[in-house]
Amino acid sequence: MGNGVREGPVEFQRDVEPVTARIPAEDNQEKKKVLNSLMSGALAGAVAKTAVAPLDRTKIMFQGSSRAGLSLQEAYRLIYHTYLNEGFWSLWRGNSATMVRVIPYAAIQFCAHEEYKQILGNYYGFQGKALTPFPRFIAGSLAGTTAAMVTYPLDMVRARMAVTPKEMYSSIVHVFIRISREEGLKTLYRGFTPTILGVIPYAGLSFFTYETLKKVHAEHSGKAQPSPPERLLFGACAGLIGQSASYPLDVVRRRMQTAGVLGHTYSSILLTMQEIVREEGLIRGLYKGLSMNWVKGPIAVGISFTTFDLTQILLRKLQHGPGLER
Repeated sequence: MGNGVREGPVEFQRDVEPVTARIPAEDNQEKKKVLNSLMSGALAGAVAKTAVAPLDRTKIMFQGSSRAGLSLQEAYRLIYHTYLNEGFWSLWRGNSATMVRVIPYAAIQFCAHEEYKQILGNYYGFQGKALTPFPRFIAGSLAGTTAAMVTYPLDMVRARMAVTPKEMYSSIVHVFIRISREEGLKTLYRGFTPTILGVIPYAGLSFFTYETLKKVHAEHSGKAQPSPPERLLFGACAGLIGQSASYPLDVVRRRMQTAGVLGHTYSSILLTMQEIVREEGLIRGLYKGLSMNWVKGPIAVGISFTTFDLTQILLRKLQHGPGLER
């Protein structure tokens, strides 16, 4: 019996040691994966938003006003007029606030999407395989909602800077201070509800469309990965579908965000929609600037998805050597 007691710990040590050795390796691998997703998402958001910043500012200016609907010709005139009166770099006014928001937003959104895909894959039994359509949509919606909840005040600041003259707000910090002092802290979350209601279909459909097109491409082309131009095209389709579906709520969000500086008092989603439709009409009001979005949106989303995928592939190759692609 004494021998049995001595042998027990030896066997126990032999069984446990490999397990304890594996846990740090798995933790490190997961940390690297999360870090890669955060870095890739941050770069994707920054590149995409900077590329379309002049178009984005033009769209916000029209969404926040009660002028007639925005056409591409009118957008060009407004951009040119802004350039002549305020200078070339004024076309990127508010882009610093956009970067402060979009870098954490995109990083959180893409990273959250990867994590939600893994969680849903484990739940539905799709480990290592592409999700079916419904979980694919849910993963995108949850990712967008998570990012929007964390970074919403920065979106409010960006909208204020885009529609006001530079004399009114000198910096991002100045916007926060003036809004907090003159309108109250709750103003930083004005328009939050339509934002979340818009993000659910937008992010859900965007990620769903992009992932679906990649899956269909792999099945029909025989290639494991699409080329960069194909990724851009898939992302453009994703942006077109996602933004078209959620656009009226985007208009409502901008109106509520900029109400304090444009002389309006929008108090709820329904009242804001009713006032917009009553004063400007259904199509001209709730879909104002959509033609601009059909130019800007696909470009931005295409660049964003492509940059994320290619950065992910590059980081994995640097860490593990060639042969690992997303």
